[in-house]
Amino acid sequence: MSYVYETKDMPFRTLGASGLRVPVFSLGAWLTYGETVVGDPVKEIIKTALDHGINMFDTAEGYASGKAEIEMGRVFKELDVKRSDLVITTKIFWGGRGPNDMGLSRKHIVEGTKKCLERLQMDYVDVIFAHRPDHTVPMEEIVRAFNFVIDQGWAFYWATSEWTARDIEEAYHVAAKLGLAAPIAEQCQHNMFHRERPEKEYAPLYQKYNIGTTVYSALASGLLTGKYNNGIPPDSRFAVHSDFFKERIAKLKGEEGQKQLKAVSELAQFAEKELGCSINQLALAWVAVNPNTSTVILGASKPEQVLDNLKALEVIPKLTPEVLEKIEKILDNKPSPYSSFGRPSLDKFGRINPIFG
Repeated sequence: MSYVYETKDMPFRTLGASGLRVPVFSLGAWLTYGETVVGDPVKEIIKTALDHGINMFDTAEGYASGKAEIEMGRVFKELDVKRSDLVITTKIFWGGRGPNDMGLSRKHIVEGTKKCLERLQMDYVDVIFAHRPDHTVPMEEIVRAFNFVIDQGWAFYWATSEWTARDIEEAYHVAAKLGLAAPIAEQCQHNMFHRERPEKEYAPLYQKYNIGTTVYSALASGLLTGKYNNGIPPDSRFAVHSDFFKERIAKLKGEEGQKQLKAVSELAQFAEKELGCSINQLALAWVAVNPNTSTVILGASKPEQVLDNLKALEVIPKLTPEVLEKIEKILDNKPSPYSSFGRPSLDKFGRINPIFG
């Protein structure tokens, strides 16, 4: 029997300037499916997400060396979900060890996309991301290659992930010059402790191109759950993937890390006493209320985590300007706006330009 998807109470937003509608919260596969979670548990997690209105699922060719895509594709086939009800995104860059099995050459973008579709058992994905910038390849080749993928019907849109504002700007200029489709979104890390790039560096892009973000690591890899306040639990990401997170683990012991842990403790108390929620729900809602966030990608290794994180939907309406200001005082890390050197800078509507404060 086919799975019947319903939006439930999930809010939807357009992805950047495109017409594609995505849920405020989506589900990702980084460091989980095909690696620490396989088989039936993957199906249970994805079905739980679907049951509660999540229909966008994000993966990449490099996640668990392609096994994440295989796991996701298998589950969607078994559930028999109508393809038009799903928004599937994957990413191209780390496809293998060969000289042409990674990066953003036309060869790898085309061949890598075809392999992604094979693993997902799908004819197309909704969005294909350039997982990182590739400065060894001319931007015109990259833009043309992703447009070729779109022209073949293998993807509807293309986007970027962890690109600098300069690289994204160049992609827009090249696309405009060639009359081709530009990227519609940027998948970036954004959380209470990682703000400079998504809130300051990208600010001109939001205003100029209406680009949206698909945010990952909104919980700072678990730091914003409070689980690391008293050390590193053995079943945590920092413990299981210690080599990957070794720099972040080392930073926790330093002055900056201790300051962050102190802020986590204060935020946890604030969330419980003033908002009646957990710190992780507050952290997710905080990213979601950003006007440039299209969707926040959740990570989950069990269904209960999906349900707990989705309670952030109840927190979003509580984040009034007054509440957000209290949070800023606890964090004390808001990026400074670009200087207008004392001159008033107004946007096209005569309002103070947010880029310049």
